[in-house]
Formats: sequence, C-alpha cells, structure tokens
Amino acid sequence: MLTVEQIAEEIVAREGGYVNDPDDPGGATNFGMTIHTMRRLGMDLTGDGRVSVADVKALTRDQAVEIFIEHYFKRPRIDRLPRIIQASVFDMYVNAGANAVKILQRLLRDMGFTVSVDGALGPQTEGAAAKAAEQGAQAFSDAYGVARRNYYFRLADRRVQSRKYARTRRGGKGGWIKRAEEFISPRYHLTAVQFRERTSSWA
Repeated sequence: MLTVEQIAEEIVAREGGYVNDPDDPGGATNFGMTIHTMRRLGMDLTGDGRVSVADVKALTRDQAVEIFIEHYFKRPRIDRLPRIIQASVFDMYVNAGANAVKILQRLLRDMGFTVSVDGALGPQTEGAAAKAAEQGAQAFSDAYGVARRNYYFRLADRRVQSRKYARTRRGGKGGWIKRAEEFISPRYHLTAVQFRERTSSWA
C-alpha cells in the first residue's frame, strides 16, 4: 500500500508543471496547484505583496506535495476513510475539491446508507464508508472510480470547453477519463468502442 507521500508525489507527477489554459476555470496552475488556492493560502512566494501568476510559476514540486498532504488529505479528513479508497478520493479532491466527497456520499446513498451530500467528511460518511468497504473493498473502490468517471463525463456533456479534457483530438480517452480509470480494475475500463459510443453526441 502506498504512503500518503507517495500518493501525493504521483498526483503532482500526474498534474504536470505550469499551465495557464483559458478554458480551465482554475486559471494558472502549477503541479496541480491553482492560483486561487495559492491566494487562499496567502502564498506570496515572490515577496511582492500579492499572489500572482509569478508565484504560481515559482511554486516548487516539494511545496506542492506538502500542500496537498496538509490541505487536500489531512484537513478534509480523507485519512479517516478506508485505505482502499483513500488514493482515489485524495486524487479527486485535488482535481475537484469537495465534489470528490460529494461523489462518495452519493455513491454511499445509492448503496443504501443514510448520509448527507454536503461535501464534508464527518462521522456519518466515515462510518458508512467503513461499512461499505467491509462488504467488499475492491468493489467499493471500483464503484467510486466509475462514479468519478461519470462525473467527468457529465461535466463534458454540459460544458463544451471541458470536452478536450475528456476526449483527445483523435477521439480517444482524454486525461480526465484516463485519470479516473487508473483507480478502476481493468475489467471496468471502457473499451474504445464503448468510449466512442459514450461521447458520440459531442461535436
């Protein structure tokens, strides 16, 4: 089982370096850390009294790993979840914030547990997740991964600008879908035909 440090390192590697994509609502990003997050944390790395794109560019890999562990793993209480889903929820939290927890909570509801869908991890959600993992750890992990994938598909269904993150120019799986499927057993990965069918309504 990977340590949280190793998971964070993998997330940083997956996120890549500096990007400022106008289609990305997150704005300027480095190692997955958005300018909005850096402003919220007051990360004036250049010392000029404000947090700007220059600070995003100045962020180091080690700083990103440290922030992810503290603010995206420990503070949201992802460390209280069953180990089988920690990496996937952590990775999704970096990518989608509290929506990562809402996806989990909706899944638990679908499984028959009584939980609030509020994006916050507390005793209710943690207890339900523990019971779900006891019923079948790998099945629970796969179900969360599939729910992640569906979340990305729905985003791309609604927002044309987001489709390039879910599907490549050649029509193959984009970064979002590949990212979700890294946490799903191979037998639940979409085939190329299934993927084309799912995205056939996109322009």
